[in-house]
Amino acid sequence: MFDPQGPSLRELAVQALSSVEHGYDLLAPKFDHTPFRTPDAVLDAVERELRQLGPFDRGLDLCCGTGAGTEVLRAVCRQRVTGVDFSAGMLAQAAAAARADGLAEAEGVAEAAHPTVPVDLVRGDAFALPFAGSAFDLLVSFGAFGHFLPRERPALFAEAYRVLGPGGRFVFPIGAPPPIRSRAYWMLLGFDAVMKVRNAVWRPPFVMYYRGFGLAEVCAELTRTGFEVSLRELTDLGRRADGSPRARAVVATKPYRQGS
Repeated sequence: MFDPQGPSLRELAVQALSSVEHGYDLLAPKFDHTPFRTPDAVLDAVERELRQLGPFDRGLDLCCGTGAGTEVLRAVCRQRVTGVDFSAGMLAQAAAAARADGLAEAEGVAEAAHPTVPVDLVRGDAFALPFAGSAFDLLVSFGAFGHFLPRERPALFAEAYRVLGPGGRFVFPIGAPPPIRSRAYWMLLGFDAVMKVRNAVWRPPFVMYYRGFGLAEVCAELTRTGFEVSLRELTDLGRRADGSPRARAVVATKPYRQGS
């Protein structure tokens, strides 16, 4: 699961016994060499959908980590891109990657699909984003929702709604649950069970669950927040045995209101 440049078992254990913030500070230098990073295939599939939904001007990557999603925004936004995360270590890695990308562009070796778009990296709380209302017309997030308990999602979605302008989109991928007879199903079930035991006996808690972010529940919560919700099949990621897509993009649109 980990390449040779990834964290050791001891490093992962230390991270798992830390808080979420401190754990990601520790993991940040090696995060991109772990399976926790969103795969490029998923990033590319979402980018293709965003190109069809755009154009966009100002994009926000919520819980940006080391900046993989920020690069997606740079490919589809015309004016400015912002990444926000509460881990200083992850933001430092994102900043280093952005500097390297800028240097490559200055030397003329960057891909044309990733134009020179200014990037701001901001340390902040997802429940109290440090931005004015209607600051963005696109918001994305990749791989972060397992760090939020179900009871916390209404506040999270309300902040996403607040910082989007009318007509703005909140877009993120969500995978189909693995079949109950698959090894993946039981691996995820076991992981979540271990995390629940860990959090029951150890402080500070480390919130990281894989099975609590169901499509129907999430769409209902987004609708209650005020979004208009639609789904787009990420067919590039393949289909399951029953013909359904392995993943979809949730597209939550902040509607135009009279007088807005």
